[in-house]
Amino acid sequence: MTEEEKKLDAGEPYDFYDEGVNGRKMDAVKFCRELRQMQDAGASDAEQNALIQKHFGKADADTTLLPGFACDNGHNIFVGKSFLANYNVTILDILPVRIGDYVMIGPNTLISTVNHPMTPMGRRKHLGIAKPVTIGDDVWMGGNVTILPGVTIGNNVIIAAGAVVTKDVPSNTLVGGVPAKKIKSLVDDVPER
Repeated sequence: MTEEEKKLDAGEPYDFYDEGVNGRKMDAVKFCRELRQMQDAGASDAEQNALIQKHFGKADADTTLLPGFACDNGHNIFVGKSFLANYNVTILDILPVRIGDYVMIGPNTLISTVNHPMTPMGRRKHLGIAKPVTIGDDVWMGGNVTILPGVTIGNNVIIAAGAVVTKDVPSNTLVGGVPAKKIKSLVDDVPER
């Protein structure tokens, strides 16, 4: 088994300089570059979407990625209906990032599944530690939000601009701050989920 299969995909510490792990990143870099070139050339939404659907684990025809989008893999990103990533959104999807329907992500937001050891020797060994991220339906993230590895966000959640989400967020909640804390409960007016 490769480093990525035995460690990364199993959620164990892995060498982020491993050829297979790095290969995933290089494929993602090419995808993001190709998407940006298409956007700069004025490619249609349909043309951009065909490329996105080829590189994401799941994406609908109405997925929108504005310029500056970056990711670590692409194939580990699963988005629902009417997904919008505003300018300069970064998704470090070493492990899966599952995003529900009708999610809007503000500019300069980071969603990360990767972390590193708390010890200098672990970092010197180029170790990464990954945990998946899950985001429910009808979530709105303001600009400059950071979602850390292992976080689960419920349905009908608003994350205020500049928040750093370090823990799970229950459905029907507005959070903000560093680290993000509950500000208030929200009304869910969607009749059925």
